[in-house]
Amino acid sequence: QVQLVESGGGLVQAGGSLRLSCAASGNFFSINKMGWYRQAPGKQRELVADITSGGSTNYADSVKGRFTISRDNAKNTVYLQMNSLKPEDTAVYNCNVNGRRYYYSSVHDYWGQGTQVTVSS
Repeated sequence: QVQLVESGGGLVQAGGSLRLSCAASGNFFSINKMGWYRQAPGKQRELVADITSGGSTNYADSVKGRFTISRDNAKNTVYLQMNSLKPEDTAVYNCNVNGRRYYYSSVHDYWGQGTQVTVSS
C-alpha cells in the first residue's frame, strides 16, 4: 500500500519561510514526477511545482524565484522550500507522486492528505 506522508506546514508571517516534505512509502517500480499542488478556499487546485526523476523542474509563475522543489530519489521524498511567503500562498498543499508500482502496472497519481500553510499579513 502506498502512503504519502506530508509534514512542514504551519502558520508563518509574510516574508517568512517554510519547508514542506513528502515521503512516499510502499514499493514503486518507477516514479516519474513528484510535485506539490495547492488549493485555497474557493479556488481550484493548482500546480505549485513538480520535478522529474532526472531533476527537471517546473514552477507556477506565482512562485518562481521564491519556492524551490527538490527530491531524494533514494528516499522517494520530495521537498518544497518556500521563501518570501505571501498571504496569497495560504492554501492546503498536497503532495503528488506520478509513477507505477510494478513493471506491469499503469501509471497512477498518488496523493497525500494535505498540509495547511497559512501566511499572515
